[in-house]
Amino acid sequence: MKKVIFLSVFCLLATVASYAQNYAVVNTEKIFKTVPDYLTAMSTLDKLSQQYQKNIDDAYASIEKMYNDYQAQKPHLTESARQTREDAIISKEKEVGKYQQDIFGPQGELMKKRMELIKPVQDMVFSVINQYAQSNGLDMVIDVATNPSLLYYSPKMDKTKEIISQIQKAQTNKNNQQ
Repeated sequence: MKKVIFLSVFCLLATVASYAQNYAVVNTEKIFKTVPDYLTAMSTLDKLSQQYQKNIDDAYASIEKMYNDYQAQKPHLTESARQTREDAIISKEKEVGKYQQDIFGPQGELMKKRMELIKPVQDMVFSVINQYAQSNGLDMVIDVATNPSLLYYSPKMDKTKEIISQIQKAQTNKNNQQ
């Protein structure tokens, strides 16, 4: 009886092991840093972001100057002049806040530009990862760059270098076709 139970358990474990998922680990952060188009896009976005931020900082400096001037002149102004100045300062603050949201918000110009520049690179990288997974019979690919709860993975499962190699081949083929 013990032999039958042992044999049954062994067969069950063997069956489960044969259906084990194949997986690989990649670091998309490293992969993206090897793609020249991505680096160029990030540089462009950084410069654009700095330019927008300078515009916003200048606008807030202008508001601060308006406020300081108002505070210095406040005792000499009539009530209606004070109210007009306060309204102008508040209006300017709202205007700059809206501009800031229009630029840096989730639907802002910077996000649109980011999608325009980075989405094609992301699509290409994810396509190569997908092709790699399918051609190597992988059931799952885990990104260690974006998974903060991943506590351990075996370095032999890290296929980042292989993905980078395939991306470089794809870019070389693309450049040769042009």
